[in-house]
Amino acid sequence: MRLSDLRGRTVAVWGTGREGRAAVIAIAAHGPAGLVAVDDSANFLALPWEGPLAEAAPLVTGEEGFARLAAAEVVVRSPGVPNTHPWLVELRRRGVTVTQGSALWMADHARRTVGVTGSKGKSTTSSLISHLLTAVDRPNVFGGNIGVPLLDLPDADLYVLELSSYQCADLTDSPRVAVVTALFPEHLDAHGGEREYYRDKLNLLAHGPQTIVVNGADPRLAAELGDRPAVRVGSPDTTHVAPGPDGTPWFHLGDRPLFARAVLPLVGRHNEGNLCVALAVLDALGVDVAARADTLAVAVAGFQGLAHRLTEIADPSGLTFVDDTLATSPYAAMHAIDAYEGRPLTVIVGGTDRGLDYAPLREHLAEREITVLGIPDSGERIVAALAGLPKVRAEVVDDLVAAVGRAREVTPAGGVVLLSPAAPSYGRFRNFEHRSEVFAEAVRDTAAHPAR
Repeated sequence: MRLSDLRGRTVAVWGTGREGRAAVIAIAAHGPAGLVAVDDSANFLALPWEGPLAEAAPLVTGEEGFARLAAAEVVVRSPGVPNTHPWLVELRRRGVTVTQGSALWMADHARRTVGVTGSKGKSTTSSLISHLLTAVDRPNVFGGNIGVPLLDLPDADLYVLELSSYQCADLTDSPRVAVVTALFPEHLDAHGGEREYYRDKLNLLAHGPQTIVVNGADPRLAAELGDRPAVRVGSPDTTHVAPGPDGTPWFHLGDRPLFARAVLPLVGRHNEGNLCVALAVLDALGVDVAARADTLAVAVAGFQGLAHRLTEIADPSGLTFVDDTLATSPYAAMHAIDAYEGRPLTVIVGGTDRGLDYAPLREHLAEREITVLGIPDSGERIVAALAGLPKVRAEVVDDLVAAVGRAREVTPAGGVVLLSPAAPSYGRFRNFEHRSEVFAEAVRDTAAHPAR
């Protein structure tokens, strides 16, 4: 379904955040027979619905919203409306057509698009792809799950999109190059279960992409793909890391060395994999990666890591404090822990308790010497899950500020204090940015007043 297909039809836009606002303006320009906006969660935080928005679509709130959704020929839901929402379940039972702004946009732009999703790594990988394409004179527009609704993007010859599982769920067209960086259980409450989450995430691949690029080292992703044709990054015939001409690790394309691993300023093997995926995408788009290796090396060296992802904070004590607040699952925290292998490490975990299984984290730490500090709400349960591991020192502390202070006491000189919560931020914090702010402030305050 394209935006033009909404002409002369009654449409309800469900959700009034950035995505919903973009949808109303875009749909109104295509002449629907009727257009209404519905917000079932309106509260004091809601932005005013006025001016061109109110003129294009009257706003309905509360229980009346369901009746307006059910009466529409097409419902355009925002990504924040979960698949498990009772209204959505009932609308689908009644046969109401439900789509999203991302699906409407993709129907018109798929052939000009690289779409990147994944349970971990999609932000860094999509940013790298856009950055490297620009470096080799392939202008592109970067958008999607970075806070820019697809329906707000300007016209361009090439797009690079970061796409969440929510945005992928309703697609009926796949991008020209469809990319998956990793696959593990996430957001199960919103999708309805593990199988449903994988289905929605991998819907990105389900509608005829020209090329599929995936992290070939991810066993769960490999199992879900089966024998589907794809560029499986990490194998010797595609992009991978192996000893180079000087004996140190280099990035390669097949048997051709490109540049040294040391060029990439990001720590961790997972970031090596992210760059391998990005290079494979450039290759799929016809960029002569080997011939442009020197240019790409300069661009890689200048790449700025994304905020809140293994972001190091300077500290006069000699300890390295690291903000990885966007690690909201045990699997993401495991990647972060691996990035600092070989150094004394204290990791701060805990946040909103979504009932996740922390057995994988326990298994991952079984032979590690590490200190774990658990903060509310899920920190106590994570610490309990690690009980009995011989090399893991784990304790519960009152909050994030107390955890930073305790970390200064227990982390050896030259060690790392890693905030990698394995849980979301909401409840105790406004959002992940707020959690990062509190962490950074606590690092500064405890450095200035170590006795506190």
